[in-house]
Amino acid sequence: MRIIVRDTAVEAAEHAADLVVDSAGGVLGLATGSSPQPLYAALAARVADGSVDFGRTRGFALDEYVGLDPAHPESYHSIIARDVIGPLGFSPSRVFVPAGSGTLDEVDARALDYDAAIAAAGGVDVQILGIGSNGHIGFNEPGSAADSVTRRVDLAPSTIAANSRFFRSAGEVPVQAVTQGISTILRARSIVLVASGAAKARAVRAAVEGPVGESCPASFLRLHDEVTLCLDSAAASQLGVGLRSGAGVGA
Repeated sequence: MRIIVRDTAVEAAEHAADLVVDSAGGVLGLATGSSPQPLYAALAARVADGSVDFGRTRGFALDEYVGLDPAHPESYHSIIARDVIGPLGFSPSRVFVPAGSGTLDEVDARALDYDAAIAAAGGVDVQILGIGSNGHIGFNEPGSAADSVTRRVDLAPSTIAANSRFFRSAGEVPVQAVTQGISTILRARSIVLVASGAAKARAVRAAVEGPVGESCPASFLRLHDEVTLCLDSAAASQLGVGLRSGAGVGA
């Protein structure tokens, strides 16, 4: 695990973008939520100036809410269309998002198909990740197993509370999601995690310095050989001094 610390979220995102551009023309794993926004902005600027072309790249989103219409502005279908397909120039037919609508039996069946679709595409070259304040990656909440696959999950109360800022009322906030599993994520050839802000510092410390296990799903990233954390100084603020200077860490 490599740790890159920059003063600001924008600077950390620029470094993350350097690691992602090589996936152009391959398969890119797409995180959702607020964490990757600066990274997508950095990539969009490179697309605009002609330094990278994602037109032939395939993308697989990490997750989707259950029970939310794909046309809802806060569905991850909509967010991927807004933040990735348009600004990064992806072909819509080459970007895939887990299915969260339909009956629960249909959602569960399509979740299993999602891992098969990733494998059929040749696997993910670079997986972009954020991290939740409780250490979740994707929507793999604490308690998620290392061998978990894409599946329907219950969201933790803290995740529901954090997501409520995107919805008009508490009653609209989804309480379940479909997420790529830990084992699905770890099959990517390389992983780039971006995090910014003091609110993520405790989770980053647990992922990097705590025990590897289900209490902090992001800690499982230490089992992978090609993981880079791109952090701003606030997100790295609870790491040991050596780690804050950009040292690596093993399992």
